[in-house]
Amino acid sequence: MSPNKREREYARKRHAEWQERRETKAQRRARRRQTAAVVVAVVAVFAVAIGAFVLTRPDGTAPDTAATPTDGTTDAADQDAPADAENPCPPSTATPNPEPAQLDAVPDPAGAEGRTWQVTLETSCGPIGLELDGAAAPQAVASFLELSRTGFYDASPCHRLTTEGIFVLQCGDPTATGQGGPGYSYGPVENAPADDVYPAGTLAMARVGDDAESMGSQFFLVYEDSTIPSDSAGGYTIFGQITSGLEVVQQVADGGTGEDGTAPARSISIEGVTIQ
Repeated sequence: MSPNKREREYARKRHAEWQERRETKAQRRARRRQTAAVVVAVVAVFAVAIGAFVLTRPDGTAPDTAATPTDGTTDAADQDAPADAENPCPPSTATPNPEPAQLDAVPDPAGAEGRTWQVTLETSCGPIGLELDGAAAPQAVASFLELSRTGFYDASPCHRLTTEGIFVLQCGDPTATGQGGPGYSYGPVENAPADDVYPAGTLAMARVGDDAESMGSQFFLVYEDSTIPSDSAGGYTIFGQITSGLEVVQQVADGGTGEDGTAPARSISIEGVTIQ
């Protein structure tokens, strides 16, 4: 048998073993979610999950970043996953920027032009296609477009992953602290769902709990249907949808996180944003 053939067979065998471990992990996750459903009515659990959707406060003080705890482990099925078509996400080399460029004022919502926009997040794990709804959420879309054009999002790590109760990857903070922003905040909430359901593929703005005027640059990508109860400020601004690359977010989520609501174990960063 030639060396190349042996290598291919070894790679196929290794991938099959990894896939089996990944399926086992998915089954364990399903069992955990069934157990969690029994206690889902406990208000405290939801309150902790919602409280983790935070940005920088307008006065510059640090918000509460508590999140639903996990067992603090990362599954071995993800730790030794081969870098192939099933896991094409290399470690991100982006480093946090403690002093990102600040804009002078909130972008004019007229910049959204009341229309849809096709955008691509170029990430270290592959492209994610987005469609922004400038009619339903003109202020959020105008802000996102302006930040993208100025390079605010370039080389910024996605700093937060939740895998219990709500299923989102949060990005848009170049400082990677969860407290960074563009130098302005805005509101009110636009286009929030009346039923508090955010389907997989939803693109929405993060904000400080109970503060409708605290949106800035941070946004979240929903990779699995999530119910996020409204607070006194309402829901969360939905300003677009993922049109391609949802599997990229899912692959990052499959890697888990050391503690729910912290950085993903499979690091991912925004390398740039292309506006079509």
